[in-house]
Amino acid sequence: MTHPISSPGWPESTPTALLVLADGTILEGFGLGAEGHAVGEVCFNTAMTGYEEILTDPSYAGQIITFTFPHIGNVGTNETDIETVNMAASSGARGVILRTAITGPSNYRATRHLDQWLKTRNIVGLAGIDTRALTALIRDTGMPNAVIAHAADGRFDREALAREARAWPGLEGMDLVPMVTSSQRFSWDETPWQWDIGHGRQEQPEFHVVAIDYGVKRNILRLLAGAGCKVTVVPAATPANDILALKPDGVFLSNGPGDPAATGAYAVPVIRDVIEAGLPTFGICLGHQMLGIALGGKTKKMHQGHHGANHPVKDLVTGKVEITSMNHGFALDRDSLPAGVSETHVSLFDGSNCGIALKDKPVFSVQYHPEASPGPRDSHYLFQRFTDLMRARARA
Repeated sequence: MTHPISSPGWPESTPTALLVLADGTILEGFGLGAEGHAVGEVCFNTAMTGYEEILTDPSYAGQIITFTFPHIGNVGTNETDIETVNMAASSGARGVILRTAITGPSNYRATRHLDQWLKTRNIVGLAGIDTRALTALIRDTGMPNAVIAHAADGRFDREALAREARAWPGLEGMDLVPMVTSSQRFSWDETPWQWDIGHGRQEQPEFHVVAIDYGVKRNILRLLAGAGCKVTVVPAATPANDILALKPDGVFLSNGPGDPAATGAYAVPVIRDVIEAGLPTFGICLGHQMLGIALGGKTKKMHQGHHGANHPVKDLVTGKVEITSMNHGFALDRDSLPAGVSETHVSLFDGSNCGIALKDKPVFSVQYHPEASPGPRDSHYLFQRFTDLMRARARA
């Protein structure tokens, strides 16, 4: 079934971009960004800001992002707000879907138009479809596999694109971390951005943290550095003995893409060894899910996932509610958590698990992204909690 172009006023009379769903549905629109095609899982993101950070978040590898907010591109793009650390890896998102044409940039930090930026990062884009209808479809039926395609001449092999969408296996069972992790160890000392100053450097660290890179975001590393940490980033498959040989005060388990159970095949034994060594351990997103597996829990695929910058989460320890940024299509099954593991945070949208902690060891994690500042700083205390645990261990 083909759905007609829904946005009037476009200069082209022929569709130059398609979204071909695995069930055969074809949505027609107008192309932007890179030409070509890409296959992935279609999700929707409810954030009104932060599109550059979202499109370069390695956690979005394997996904095509539909923005529910219609006006994207209004502050342009710059070289500072990129979240990808490994610039040799893919950008993160495989494609982007917008309601309207890209808004012209109007911000003093902008260095290029979003359309040009998408081209340089090889991200295929489509605009001019009813994104509310697509969002409703995802809410009703789940996140579909699809191919997004852009051809300036409007010529497509629709049958071939439909076959590719049907043949793609989906994210369940897929380990995407090798696509985004760093290839070698490196140090990080850049601190958070300050108005009219920019980023600083951590020159007098109190702690040494090893961050296992499953697709880590730059701003997570900045907040660790800003909290007084010298950060050593290691590739995802680094053995536990190599991590412990660095003599860290704590270990950070990063965010990342794909199925946590698949990546956990090699990551979980390392996490267990780190916990057994008694090191303070802090996980975010994929790191949270794999920590849960390491402690005896299980993960499950979500119906529509959580993607946005306006998700309320309740801290069960303090009773406070945080406005959080989320990006995950898998979740830790709260009913699978064994004795000794406390549930610390829950989503107020659907009650799903958003945080855990060990009762007898300095180990905790959260599902959401505390570094993304949607609240704006509701969740920054988690980085302080991590340093407090390292300080307590040093004094013990």
